[in-house]
Amino acid sequence: MYKLFDCADVIRSKNSGPYELTFDIIFKEQEMFQRFRDANIMTKKVFAKLYGISEGDITGIIAFAPAKAIKITIVRPLASGDLGESDVYGAQQHAPLMGFAFEL
Repeated sequence: MYKLFDCADVIRSKNSGPYELTFDIIFKEQEMFQRFRDANIMTKKVFAKLYGISEGDITGIIAFAPAKAIKITIVRPLASGDLGESDVYGAQQHAPLMGFAFEL
């Protein structure tokens, strides 16, 4: 069993405009990135369950090999700065990914 926190140098979230959030997972090693990517670990179904959202709210999951990165983009539940929105920069949404465990 692997923990994403142990395999990645960077796990972060950020705004991708006022209506979307992007999550970046940047792996420490190319080999682990490739194994994670090739095993199709991070699917829409897995991410939706992890975040309690609909798969339809996930606009993309992209692997970018030159950076050893997986990028996930979702529709924000509330637009950045809307009344009731609690993270205007989207920088505090990555915590569920930090505890994510997976098998290869």
